[in-house]
Amino acid sequence: MSSIWNLSHPWLRDLLSYEPGKPIEDVARELGLDPSSIIKLASNENPLGPSPKALEAMRKTLERSHFYPDGGGYYLREAIAEKCGLSRENVILGCGSNEIIEFIGHAFLKPSDEVVTAKHAFVVYKLMATLFGATTVEVPDPGFRHDLDAMAAAITPATKEIFIANPNNPTGTLVSQEEIDRFMDKVPPHVVVIFDEAYFEFLANPPDTLKFVREGRNVVVLRTFSKIQGLANLRIGYGLAPAELISVLQKTRQPFNTNGIAQAGALAGLLDVEHQNRTREITDEGRAYLETSFAQLGLEFVPSHANFVLVKVGNGKTVFGALMKLGIIIRDMAAYGLPEWVRVSVGTMEQNRRFIAELSQILSATA
Repeated sequence: MSSIWNLSHPWLRDLLSYEPGKPIEDVARELGLDPSSIIKLASNENPLGPSPKALEAMRKTLERSHFYPDGGGYYLREAIAEKCGLSRENVILGCGSNEIIEFIGHAFLKPSDEVVTAKHAFVVYKLMATLFGATTVEVPDPGFRHDLDAMAAAITPATKEIFIANPNNPTGTLVSQEEIDRFMDKVPPHVVVIFDEAYFEFLANPPDTLKFVREGRNVVVLRTFSKIQGLANLRIGYGLAPAELISVLQKTRQPFNTNGIAQAGALAGLLDVEHQNRTREITDEGRAYLETSFAQLGLEFVPSHANFVLVKVGNGKTVFGALMKLGIIIRDMAAYGLPEWVRVSVGTMEQNRRFIAELSQILSATA
């Protein structure tokens, strides 16, 4: 009997599924640990949790769970547009910003097309390209920073999409406004440029990529409610682009792709500036503590502009496993071709101190 794989797209055979950070519940079950004793510093989540205003809005919306949500996300899109100085027609909602990456693939990719990324960029870009049979061109990133001049030079007639994560995950590096402007001057009109700005709100003086949206360029700016908003469990994000480009992406979207509870929580969270400011403050404090501690331990790390730090520990999987046994979940970077590195999210100061103390013990024992 022939395999069902013979009927599927051939490029799916080599597609590696995305591996998210291990959930607390899985670690507790596997290792027999008390879930309340485990800290998760693996997925760049908000250690403060959601905004209290978002929680209140979601509780109220639960009473309307028997109704379908607003399929167009009118109020949330209006609020996002107002905050960004755009129109509702410039906004599309997604089940996390990842879904919008898929929308863009549906709209523009086919086998033989090319997608350009940095070598150590978010792995989902390559996974999505492979899903549509496209080829990913990974451009070297010296110092773990996007080399936008080299990425522009990698454009060919087959190039359909270019992804620029800023700040970049998993490296935490940032490209400047000057670099972005110089890059955009070189991009031909047949290429869609995607600026992935999941960590935008953590920046004190972020580059302005929305000016390209206002200019009508083939640009999509991705943002999310998963990080500074603390709503990762709800899976809701958004894309900003010229109205015509958004109208193309809307054709690829399933009805009701973002649920009503998520929309309500996101809308309330978007307006809770106090919660965002508090999150930014503890992130800045925690990131500085982690980087100072790594320097004191003699560890190489990449100075970060996001809510995580990439640090070189020797054997990433070994350190990851040793910490997990102690109830601390981080992320090893083998999937990114960085087996000696791990990524640690900024937690509360209590969590950060516990992580550093345990990491110090592990490194001393293996020295």
